[in-house]
Amino acid sequence: MILRISSKADWRRAREDGAIPLDLDGFVHCSDPGTVHLPANRLYPNRHDLVLLVIDPGGLPVLWEPGETEDGPWFPHVYGPIPADSVVAVHEFTPDADGAFRPLPVL
Repeated sequence: MILRISSKADWRRAREDGAIPLDLDGFVHCSDPGTVHLPANRLYPNRHDLVLLVIDPGGLPVLWEPGETEDGPWFPHVYGPIPADSVVAVHEFTPDADGAFRPLPVL
C-alpha cells in the first residue's frame, strides 16, 4: 500500500471526478508510512483538514524515486491519475498538539 496526503475537499472532488489527478510535476506524489510525515511537515504544518488515502498500487504506473537527494528517502510516484476505487481506506490525518506530523506505524 502507498499513501497520499489530501485535503478533505480535494478527496471529495477526486471521488466526484472518479480519480486523483496528476500534480503539477506530471505525477501523483505519494509516500509510505515511514516517510509520510516528511512532506506533511514541509507542506502542511498545522493543517487540520487533511486525510490520508491508503492506495492499492496494483496495476498503477508506480516508480520509486528519490526525494530531495539520492541518499535520502525514496517516494512512490504514480505516473497517471489514480482511480478513486484504488483508494482502499481513508484516515483522518492531523498533526500533534505542536502542529507537527510524526512517522506512522504500519497501517
